[in-house]
Amino acid sequence: MSYVAGQDLGGLRADLGDVPLGSVDTSGVAWRLQELQGWDSPEVRSEMQQREADHGAWASPVYLGERPITAAGLIEAPDRATLEDAMERLREATALSDTLMVVYETTPKQALVRRSGKLVMPYLTDRLASYSLMVTAADPRRYATVLQSDDTLLPITTGGLVPPVTPPVTIVSTSVSGVIDAENSGSFETRPLFIIDGPVDAPRILAQMPDGSVRFLTYSQSLGNGEQLVIDTDAHSVILNGDVSRRRFLTTPTGWPIIPARSMVSFRFDAMYYNSGAKLTARWRSAWM
Repeated sequence: MSYVAGQDLGGLRADLGDVPLGSVDTSGVAWRLQELQGWDSPEVRSEMQQREADHGAWASPVYLGERPITAAGLIEAPDRATLEDAMERLREATALSDTLMVVYETTPKQALVRRSGKLVMPYLTDRLASYSLMVTAADPRRYATVLQSDDTLLPITTGGLVPPVTPPVTIVSTSVSGVIDAENSGSFETRPLFIIDGPVDAPRILAQMPDGSVRFLTYSQSLGNGEQLVIDTDAHSVILNGDVSRRRFLTTPTGWPIIPARSMVSFRFDAMYYNSGAKLTARWRSAWM
């Protein structure tokens, strides 16, 4: 049977690297995806301590663990050479390093995965093979494929009405709020990435949480012109100019900010002194459990 590149084979669809499971690739290979396990739920870490001389147990906090994912199906190729090439490409895609996996649900979602089990891929005929693979996402979240991003300068208002005036007058002013509104439309909290571009003195990020509380990130040092600081709230890392750790200069007295499920958080950019060249960029993805 001949196929057309990009043809949807019906049922499940997922990309593992550049291998389009559930559809037809540019070589005319049909990648049938017949089984996908683990995408529904990650592992869970919890403990129960039995109550002494009483019914029940004391429950510990529950945390999500890693997300093992298994996929299985058939590879159908026009000829043996194309089949062998397809099998090699699947071996390469099931990598030992981070590989992007995208599952095409109504809202497409993605995860970074690595090989965590043996890849089984026996020949069935000279044009047909089956496959079974296992990969694991260390981060249990399923993220939106769309990366959201916004930026702001330090807050300022310039221009406007300066007395004395004689009517009629025209009021012209320029205002920068210094605020980024970040919305998470998913069902699980997500953690933003912040990029601060200098020059700026002692920059600070204030996160207005949905419950009214405020979380602070304060960097005690200054950034020069052309310098860039990246704050990863998931990895809890602070990197200057791409390679120098500055974690010891960042204080988080109220905890690292997150964007809760189905909520919006406002991030305000502040500093010791105003500088027109200072900029804050926030990047985040909606996340699902």
